[in-house]
Amino acid sequence: MKRLLIIGIGAGDPDHLTIQAAKAIAATDVFFVIGKGEEKDDLVRLRRDLIEEHGRPPYRIVEGRDPERDRTADAYAEAVEDWRARRAALYERMIDDSLADGETGAFLVWGDPGVYDSTLAILDRLPFPFEVVPGISAVSALTARHRTTLTSVARPVHITTGRRLAEEGPTADDMVVMLDARCAFSGLDDFHIYWGAYLGTDDEILVEGPVGEVGDRIRELRAEARARKGWIMDTYLLRRRA
Repeated sequence: MKRLLIIGIGAGDPDHLTIQAAKAIAATDVFFVIGKGEEKDDLVRLRRDLIEEHGRPPYRIVEGRDPERDRTADAYAEAVEDWRARRAALYERMIDDSLADGETGAFLVWGDPGVYDSTLAILDRLPFPFEVVPGISAVSALTARHRTTLTSVARPVHITTGRRLAEEGPTADDMVVMLDARCAFSGLDDFHIYWGAYLGTDDEILVEGPVGEVGDRIRELRAEARARKGWIMDTYLLRRRA
């Protein structure tokens, strides 16, 4: 029987790794790592550093290349479904080829596997049982770095995407927005924004304030950072001002 672990490794700071996650890494025989090209090589490097620090030899690292995804398609849901199907096929080949019965394999997942990540949905398609180790999400890291709370008294929180915010506008007084390439917060001047990029890493950027006052600065910082690194991971909390 093959055993699979899906291990949340936190938002970027190596110290985000929980004791449970460190034990899970130590119990792993084969680590499956998905590369996303040279631009995002530092994401793979962090995983390798955590494996080197907490893994127990002899372990093996099996690396695959992430299938290309059409991020410009009008049919967004269909494009995501196609990408997930191709990634599932890749995962199945890697597991079949590299993990023997009685061994433990693991995927190290950025942040928390249960918050805005596709790994669990992809593995649900495959005939392998798996266990999930939670991690510190980018949302938790964001609120901690800004010294604020995710929730307000008697108010719900809506977690959404930049795409949906741009299409629908505000849907709650408190909203967490993930990966907003459109800077869809523009014009929402009755909101306060807590924004963070590359949370927990040496490249971390934080901005906080009324959208009307700091929105332009966020757009400039985001564009500069993406041009410099070739990629950006950011999230923010919008809270309607009293």
